[in-house]
Amino acid sequence: MNYQIEQASLLDLNALRQLEQECFGEDAWPLLDIIAALTFPGEVRLKAVVDGEMVGFVGGDPHPREGLGWITTIGVKTAFRRLGIGKALLEACEKQMTVPIIRLTVRRTNLEAIEMYRNAGYVEVELWRRYYPSGEDALLLEKKR
Repeated sequence: MNYQIEQASLLDLNALRQLEQECFGEDAWPLLDIIAALTFPGEVRLKAVVDGEMVGFVGGDPHPREGLGWITTIGVKTAFRRLGIGKALLEACEKQMTVPIIRLTVRRTNLEAIEMYRNAGYVEVELWRRYYPSGEDALLLEKKR
C-alpha cells in the first residue's frame, strides 16, 4: 500500500470530519475542535493520503516549556488499518513535536491501538474514568524519549 504523510490544512476540514465520525462515532470531535486542530499555531497536523484521499490523521499539541506534548487525536479509516499507517502517523507526529515526554489518551477497550502504542514505547500512567462523552474510560499513556 503506497501512502504519503503530508501536512494537513483547513482544506482537509470535510475529510477530517468524516474520518473522525468513522473512527470515533459519538465521541468524534465537534466541528470547532476540528477547525482548531487544523488552524491553531504550533499544532502538528499530519494526514496519510492514498490516491488523493485522506485515510488517516494525527494531531499533536507540543508544550516545549513544559517539556511535554499531547497526541490529541489519531485515526485511520477502517479499510486502511493494520497497514502501518497509524504507526507512521504517530512516529511523524512525535518527530515534529521534539519534546521529551509525549502523552495520549486511548479508550480502554481499544486493544489494537493500545498494542500499537505499547510497541511504540508508551506505558500506562493513569486510568481516567468516564473520560469520553460516551462514558467510556480512557487510559493515559506516556512515552519518555
